[in-house]
Amino acid sequence: MTSIGTGYDLSATTFSPDGRVFQVEYAHKAAENSGTAIGLRVKDGVVFAVEKLVISKMLEPGSNKRIHTVTPHIGMATAGLMADASAVLNWARKESGDYRQFYSNEIPTKILCDRLSGYVQMYTLYGYVRPFGISILLGGVDKKAGPQLFCIEPSGISWGYYGCAIGKGKQAAKSEIEKLKLSELTCRQAVVEAAKMIYSIHDDVKDKEFELELSWVCPESNNKHTMVPKDIKEQAEKLAQAALDEEDESSDDEMDA
Repeated sequence: MTSIGTGYDLSATTFSPDGRVFQVEYAHKAAENSGTAIGLRVKDGVVFAVEKLVISKMLEPGSNKRIHTVTPHIGMATAGLMADASAVLNWARKESGDYRQFYSNEIPTKILCDRLSGYVQMYTLYGYVRPFGISILLGGVDKKAGPQLFCIEPSGISWGYYGCAIGKGKQAAKSEIEKLKLSELTCRQAVVEAAKMIYSIHDDVKDKEFELELSWVCPESNNKHTMVPKDIKEQAEKLAQAALDEEDESSDDEMDA
């Protein structure tokens, strides 16, 4: 607790004299302390990639996933507190189910994003709750709108993106995303690019070992959100590791010169 925030950070309903809500800022910090998550919207679908840090060698591979399926055609990747992510995921699934029951149709990604943003923002308005310590990437393929990708911040604000990153390595990831011509990439190509970003951003010195999670919504998955098939994932990881090794060798050569 810094001196500037003393007395003004005890509740999400309290503004500081300079107009800041410290509880929301702390929620942003919680999201930024998590492993990096990337979302790419390309010409035929959406790809998610997550750097899931392995906190214990005793953990079973594939457990504590940070990529989830909300509806058959919408996926969600999170950065931050996993318990908060589970609570938001359950609410999003309930909201999607209510929409399906009322309209006899799957909820569009944009509408789910708007409702989820309102739900997250509601938790910044009352003194008896706290903001969710997560950032959310929400993406899917709609029948009319096509591929859609959104980012929801702990404050409840949401943005539509072609490419976005959340978590501790988001700035480095965004720099790499800006170099890509996303409108020309396919989901298969985007899987490789996303894997390369995660491998290049991961810090072997500071961070623990990590597990790469990859999912997509594209024609190859019948426009449903599924995890990337094992063979495609392994190939992407090999290419990412090879690119990282090549980059390290180039750096060593430059230092020797």
